[in-house]
Amino acid sequence: MAPVGLPPGFRFHPTDEELVNYYLKRKVHGLSIELDIIPEVDLYKCEPWELAEKSYLPSRDPEWYFFGPRDRKYPNGCRTNRATRAGYWKSTGKDRSINYQKRAIGMKKTLVFYQGRAPQGIRSNWVMHEYRIEESECNNTMGVQDSYALCRVFKKNEPIDEFEKQGECSTSQAKGNQEQVTDFEDAGESSGVNENDKDNSWMQFIVEDLWCSNKTK
Repeated sequence: MAPVGLPPGFRFHPTDEELVNYYLKRKVHGLSIELDIIPEVDLYKCEPWELAEKSYLPSRDPEWYFFGPRDRKYPNGCRTNRATRAGYWKSTGKDRSINYQKRAIGMKKTLVFYQGRAPQGIRSNWVMHEYRIEESECNNTMGVQDSYALCRVFKKNEPIDEFEKQGECSTSQAKGNQEQVTDFEDAGESSGVNENDKDNSWMQFIVEDLWCSNKTK
């Protein structure tokens, strides 16, 4: 059930250590969590764009948190099934260790959502951080560390370098237009000089013609 009575301006921005050491640790041990702010959702039966409505957090927050059961790809295997109806989540980079008081308490995996089926899937801007707890943090309770993962889902904006490239193209185009204008101005000035020369030659012809006429008389 969604929490009620969240105070105005409430934001949920926990650190990696807080997510693993408090929220995930208490979840896998069946302990109560002070504020029921993270729902349990089977993430791989939902598309990433459907998750916002399942979050307990205000919709204006750009990221959402969920507890997800670890669905195995094979009954006796250790690989997680991360396929949805419309695509699949693919891991990227290396898993990062989450440390607390100089000891490893969990691992963080980064995944990107691809639409379609592997290996022809199309990469999207949807990203997931999957947090798992270390077995040493489970108080010698066998198997519970694999029962749940805590996931943070968000959608990236367009990369900054794309905007920079667009800005460079606009700047280059503007510079090219400015150079064209300068060329036209130079051409105009050159044309103006030629017209003045023609006007002066014409005036000189009229003066010489009048002088010749007077001389004949």
